[in-house]
Amino acid sequence: MWTTKTFLTKTKRGNILKIVREHYLRDDLLCGSAACGICPHKDDEFVLDAKPPSICALFEDPHYLVLDTNVILHQIDVLEEDALTDVIILQTVLEEVKHQNTAIFQRLLEIIGNKKRRFYSFVNEHHKDTYVERNPGEKVNDRNDRAIRRAASWYASHLSANKPTSQCVQIVLLTDDENNRKQAIEEGIVSCTVKDYIENVNGFPGLVDKLSKNVIPESVSKDALYPAHLTPNQIHAGIRGGQLYQGTFHASRDNFLEATAVVNGFEKPILLQGHIGINRAVDGDVVAIEIFPESEWRKPSDIVLEDKADDPGDLLEEEAVLLNATKLEKVTDDEITPTGKVVGIIRRKWRQYCGILMPNRFPGAVRHLFCPAEKRIPRVRIETRQSDVLAAQRILVALDSWPRNSRYPLGHFVRALGPIGDKDAENEVILLEHDVPHARFSEAVLACLPPDDWTIPPEEIKKRVDLRSICICSVDPPGCTDIDDALHARPIEGTTDTGLKKFEVGVHIADVTYFVRPDTALDKEAASRSTTVYLVDKRIDMVPDLLSSNLCSLRGGEERLAFSCVWEIDENANVLSTKFHKSVIKSAAAMTYEEAQIAIDDSSRHDEIARSLRTLNALAKKLKQRRLDNGALLLASPEIRFQVDSETHDPVEVQAKKIVDTNSMVEEFMLLANVSVAEKLAAEYPQCALLRRHPAPPPANFHTFLKAARQQGFELDVSTNKSFSKSLSEAVIPERPFFNTLLRIMATRCMQQAQYFSSGSRTQDEFYHYGLACPIYTHFTSPIRRYADVIVHRLLAACVGADVTHATLLDTRRADALCDNLNYRHRQAQYAGRASVALNTHILFKDRVEIESAVVLAVKRNALQVLIPKYGLERPLLLPSDKFSYNEEEHLQRCGDVVLRTFDEITVRLSLDSTNLQHRKLVFQLVKPHVPGFSYVPGQEDTPESMEVEEIKDSKESKKRKEEVKETKSKKKPKKK
Repeated sequence: MWTTKTFLTKTKRGNILKIVREHYLRDDLLCGSAACGICPHKDDEFVLDAKPPSICALFEDPHYLVLDTNVILHQIDVLEEDALTDVIILQTVLEEVKHQNTAIFQRLLEIIGNKKRRFYSFVNEHHKDTYVERNPGEKVNDRNDRAIRRAASWYASHLSANKPTSQCVQIVLLTDDENNRKQAIEEGIVSCTVKDYIENVNGFPGLVDKLSKNVIPESVSKDALYPAHLTPNQIHAGIRGGQLYQGTFHASRDNFLEATAVVNGFEKPILLQGHIGINRAVDGDVVAIEIFPESEWRKPSDIVLEDKADDPGDLLEEEAVLLNATKLEKVTDDEITPTGKVVGIIRRKWRQYCGILMPNRFPGAVRHLFCPAEKRIPRVRIETRQSDVLAAQRILVALDSWPRNSRYPLGHFVRALGPIGDKDAENEVILLEHDVPHARFSEAVLACLPPDDWTIPPEEIKKRVDLRSICICSVDPPGCTDIDDALHARPIEGTTDTGLKKFEVGVHIADVTYFVRPDTALDKEAASRSTTVYLVDKRIDMVPDLLSSNLCSLRGGEERLAFSCVWEIDENANVLSTKFHKSVIKSAAAMTYEEAQIAIDDSSRHDEIARSLRTLNALAKKLKQRRLDNGALLLASPEIRFQVDSETHDPVEVQAKKIVDTNSMVEEFMLLANVSVAEKLAAEYPQCALLRRHPAPPPANFHTFLKAARQQGFELDVSTNKSFSKSLSEAVIPERPFFNTLLRIMATRCMQQAQYFSSGSRTQDEFYHYGLACPIYTHFTSPIRRYADVIVHRLLAACVGADVTHATLLDTRRADALCDNLNYRHRQAQYAGRASVALNTHILFKDRVEIESAVVLAVKRNALQVLIPKYGLERPLLLPSDKFSYNEEEHLQRCGDVVLRTFDEITVRLSLDSTNLQHRKLVFQLVKPHVPGFSYVPGQEDTPESMEVEEIKDSKESKKRKEEVKETKSKKKPKKK
């Protein structure tokens, strides 16, 4: 059967077109119920139970649930629990959910795919008895509600046909739409709200905590603390008219009352300050911004301000402190930033947040505060009856709404992750907070893998260049099992025209694309993960372990498939020719950096491996010098390595990573391979080559850094990367060997992040990599752990005829979306790695106190940013304003004769502060220079005077703050009526 609908439409040229739409209907679609006596089901086609258990006190008889769209969109956390079974998901609802929220749609598909849950997807839009036409003038939403009611009514009559009432399975429509529920009841359909149903469910006491709270309309203004958000139509009109701007909201980690938004057309991010400026935006939201006149622009604050308040009065008091700290006295034009306020939300980017419960002080209370692990996220009000149990757990919470009259957003409990402090629970928090996909690989993904005993087929060897006889070896960090790359070097007979010796040098990269074919389940999973994530004690693989640590890993003494880049190079490291080909190799040795260095330095060794390594090392030094001469930057970051207990996996010691010549040797040839491949791809695929660029930092990024260097007597030239590299090399203090490294660490903070991009989306000038000082660059050398390299391998294989070109590789729109995901996942993996280092550092210092040398990285209004080189640890050391005075012009702190500047060497005491279970942190206490009443004196007991001041609690300071608030209010002019 089919229905047809004909209508006329006019083209731009005025021609009349007659359009006929056909919609096919069937009468043989199964209802999926074992209680049905009409549909010709086979045994494996029954999904819904014949007598479903009734767990709700409102309905004693067996019943199936039919859900409307909003129930799924708002209550997916409830649906993911095992409580609700025998549920009918209509096609109408499924398509609406897919259109409105793809993430929830995927979660719903997982529930439907779990046979134990008995969720049945019914194709009501193609069943002759449940399809409904849209009436003239009827809204799409109203038509869909009518389709849902029609399907619910049909199920009720279908299942009751030829059966006594006592044996019938009841149909219950769950909807929170009051109008839909009212019409359903009028049509004789049993209907109920989600809240009423869940609150009467027996046997699942925690289920009610997962209920999402209803959104309160913006028009409600009783006790409003925040301005109302503009409507979507008002926002659209404002942006179109140029009065408003769209931007992505980024909350500050150091100051809960400050944020920025990146807006097109402005060189600097827009500054948002105070609760009015932020106006209920949450980190990641896309917001509408009104920008103030230039006379009202301010400078970003240099104050560390933590949210410790709970009522609006305290909030206003904290805000006065912030505004006083950002007065435009003695401020240069470079420091002034465009300032504005959030006037509406274009798109929420809320997710589930990890943290801990802060139980209400009153016994029996159900409303509590949730403190997120991520400092950029505000506290959340939730309702739970399990506070006694959850107070000791890491928990997951979802946001529901943020009413104008609420100090904090409202949310609901999702699930517990484990006890606070438990290693597994804390690692789970890190992975969830940084959105790292870490579920086990699905059966569909594992089905794409070869057998465990796979060996290279003889016919595959015939297709490739056989390099098994060449002395190839890999050099990696200790304990590395996912070995991506290996190298070789050997002399070539004859010389160049100028009499220079020639060498053949090869970089051999694991051929992951042989196993990961395009558009398979394995490929889609790898693309979604985009990168392997390295935590201190575990690794979250991009591809399954069979590939990452075995079949793709270039292990010593084993035959492996590779993609080789081979150069002919003269003894001055000039590249004479380059060729690429798929190959078969057999690594002679898998060495650590230290082992390779020993082989190079051991003058008694003259074997083939040692000779190859020495050649590689000599050429690498010349390549590096040439890069530096071209303007490449040698930057630094504090990197540490943990020694982990083999049984408990807890850290037992931490030390800075050692760098030897072989680190640089491997790096130079990987860089050379990446540049060579980038040049090849850009020539062959000018519109869709996947490349990596590093934008030059804007001059404003260097302002504070240059001022700090000037205080130490160095005038750095940052006009170009070449001049910057030269002046960094010359900034040396002989009696302070770590100073130059510290300078390079701080220079790294001024840089922008490198990005993946598709060559067709940028001009040639924008390809430039600022840090490496090369005109074009890509990633080719780590396909086991980076999906970008997988795409590059496929493109290169097509270039050299080793594989066919896939249509998806040439789709520029798809390439742009892929690059966005690659950049996001790469950034999140970096943050997760740093969080893991912080977690293990806290574990290491749990029962440990040390006094160490440190350096000042930055001076803020009420804190010093301090780095301990020995451990690579960095934290703020807060300073009380009653003892220290801040010089804004010179960026220094003074207390009597003691002056603290950036780059100053100090001594601090390290200990772990566990008073705040959510944000356990290393506390730095000043030891030297000594400040009476503030500095820690070794040997004395800790007293409030000797401890680091983290909260201003004394009455004098509190009184001072209140006076500041009053003064600020009195200065405000009265508004005209």
